[in-house]
Amino acid sequence: MKNLFKNRIVVGLICIVLSLIICFGLTPMFNNALTATTEIVRVKTDIRKGDMITKDMLATVETGSYNLPLGVVYKTEDVVGRYANADMHKGDLILESKLSETALLKNEYLSSLNGENRAISVTIKSFAAGLSGKLEQGDIVTLIAGNMGQMRETYIPPELQYIQIIATTIKDGTDSNAQSDNEEAQLATTITVLVSTEQARLLSEIEQNGSLHVALVYRGDSTDAQKFLDAQAEVLLELYPPETGEGNSAEDAEAETSGEE
Repeated sequence: MKNLFKNRIVVGLICIVLSLIICFGLTPMFNNALTATTEIVRVKTDIRKGDMITKDMLATVETGSYNLPLGVVYKTEDVVGRYANADMHKGDLILESKLSETALLKNEYLSSLNGENRAISVTIKSFAAGLSGKLEQGDIVTLIAGNMGQMRETYIPPELQYIQIIATTIKDGTDSNAQSDNEEAQLATTITVLVSTEQARLLSEIEQNGSLHVALVYRGDSTDAQKFLDAQAEVLLELYPPETGEGNSAEDAEAETSGEE
């Protein structure tokens, strides 16, 4: 009984000590962390992808240091002279992931072509047909063919269910992959998409003889976007099975069978 009583006293003392440590040690440290401030670099004027960053594009502001994003930049000298590898807007934090030491190539997205797919541009003939100017690079879209044939039919070709946009371009030939306050100026007149040879041939036919309407399917993580592209690839494989390189296999097999007999 005495041992049990002593154990309770010891446990009680330990709890009291821990409470004092939390109250007078950890809690003040946590409160200090919450109220601590630091200087970080923010965007002062909109910066487009590929722009070299100058000092007048930046502003240093004081903000709470708790829970800042990983890779945030604290000094303007760590930014000036580098290049933006993503669009940044007024008020954005400067992150290391959005900076590059070297200038980006113009139309960099075309450098990823490896001979398997094709890049082709198609015309957006109306404001509504282009999702009211809201299309962006990386979007997965469905392309709807309109005014096709003598019956002026509208339909969704199975080859064009899931297509990835790699650029949107305005009338003067400038790529416009980020929206701005001036929607009229940023309205895309063409979109460039990544397609197979068969899809490119179909799009060329629609461009010449009909019109296209774009429906947005997915915008977001590239891993999830790839799932749609993989599904489209399976459809293309069914529609256009690879050639075996063995000629007319059925006729050859019949001839070989006859010969053996």
